[in-house]
Amino acid sequence: MCQNFIKKRKDKGGIIVNISSIEAILPFKSDMPVYGAAKAAVVGFARSLARDYGKKGFRINTVLPGGVVTPGSKKVAKEAFKHFDFSILKTSYDFNQRLPLGRLGEPDDIAKVVLFLSSDLASYMQGTLVVVDGGFLSS
Repeated sequence: MCQNFIKKRKDKGGIIVNISSIEAILPFKSDMPVYGAAKAAVVGFARSLARDYGKKGFRINTVLPGGVVTPGSKKVAKEAFKHFDFSILKTSYDFNQRLPLGRLGEPDDIAKVVLFLSSDLASYMQGTLVVVDGGFLSS
């Protein structure tokens, strides 16, 4: 999608905000090596695009969300309780214990950062990683 966007807007430039994950920096949940590798690839890909297309008018950055309450995460939690899957419950508990803000994120927490990166307020940001994780990586 990024490459197609750049190709179609080659003379106009534009803004791309990729979404990765804190799993790209610090894998936390077990049994997710492919997910972590894919999210690390998003980081490398975005930084390469930022380097290659910055002078052509493209601003490209990446957001790395931490734990966010979504319909999918709610479903996983519900299934874990339903099936007494203590490994998922323990991972969730351990994750929450590391959050200095004391809560998981909401989709709007991520959307606000994407909006900022898409605005002129971020006009000098290029190839950066913005972690939005409630302080998880700093604890």
